Amino acid sequence: MRHMMTAAAALLAAATLPVAAQAQGTVKIGVISAYSGQFADTATQIDNGIKLYMKQHGETVAGKKIEIIRKDTGGPNPDVAKRLAQELVVRDNVDILAGFTLTPEALGAASVATEAKKLMVNMNAATAVITERSPYIVRVSLTLPQIAETAGTWLATKGGSKKAYTMVSDFGPGIDAEGAFQRAFKAAGGEIIGSVRMPVANPDFSAFIQRAKDLNPESIFVFVPGGAQPAAIGKAFAERGLDPAKIKIMSTGEAVDEQAIKAMGDVSLGRLSAWHYDYNLKTKNNAAFVKAFNDEFKRNPDFFAVGGYDGMHLIYEALKKTGGKADGDSLVEAAKGMKWESPRGPISIDPATRDIIQTVYIRKVEKVGGAIVNVDIDKVVNVKDPTHK
Repeated sequence: MRHMMTAAAALLAAATLPVAAQAQGTVKIGVISAYSGQFADTATQIDNGIKLYMKQHGETVAGKKIEIIRKDTGGPNPDVAKRLAQELVVRDNVDILAGFTLTPEALGAASVATEAKKLMVNMNAATAVITERSPYIVRVSLTLPQIAETAGTWLATKGGSKKAYTMVSDFGPGIDAEGAFQRAFKAAGGEIIGSVRMPVANPDFSAFIQRAKDLNPESIFVFVPGGAQPAAIGKAFAERGLDPAKIKIMSTGEAVDEQAIKAMGDVSLGRLSAWHYDYNLKTKNNAAFVKAFNDEFKRNPDFFAVGGYDGMHLIYEALKKTGGKADGDSLVEAAKGMKWESPRGPISIDPATRDIIQTVYIRKVEKVGGAIVNVDIDKVVNVKDPTHK
């Protein structure tokens, strides 16, 4: 019994003692991401965005020093994310939770944010329901329905397709994307002639693609998570003889990000996508952002990086509005309705849902000056998540 009491006292001390130190001027941010494993580069890019913002804007805001404490989930494990969030709150006494490479991480940490009343800044996880899981979650990345609905409407009204087939990975984000695309495509006069949900860790797409080809659709909508799968499915399209000039291949941005295009080469030419950020984007702030990012990290920023960068902007500006007060209720109120000019263009936080409002760009993979890149061909401004309309 004495041992149990001692442990409880130690835990209480761990939770309460640092408060005095924080009152003297430190705001601690616990960043939860998959720093190791299959999605390690995703976490690295989010972290690069965080680091660049802090380098450009200093480590002190509203009189408070910003301290980052990083925790590695190793992958999409909600239980690990929850445990790490609890450790950050109880042992490290963080004021803010941030990061979240993947949806399971964000869902795992959500209850901790609610119980501890901590602002939780979702810098990447894209399943629509996330912001509904805690009143303390604010998202600065994207939702897949936000992207996929825009893609479905555009493809049926401007993209010259009335018959589509959908191919998505069989987990939350893929199901979100499938539902939103199909609803929007049908509402705009299109017909869904078939669909398939593929295993998340699937390395071989040939059978799924052959099934789609046999139905002879005018277009195919694709969602697979970032990483190794975009290039694999792109090469499988080519091997099965699906020419993007004859059957339009529309996707969310992961399937044609910079690394996927490099791996696919000319096979990617003609691919269509709807997405919220690309390093080639011609916006007011993006050229400076890309140059600074390259100078610092010797690579281009991607949508993961801009999520980390904008997440830190939200935290800094919220702290300025609260005069340095770092309690969750004050920071969430400060974040609601916030607007700013991101490298991706104008963005804002919906005051009703705490979700991102932004421009969705329609792009086509083309060869420009010898380089294969995504080229903007259209855009839809002020897009909200459709599940919150």
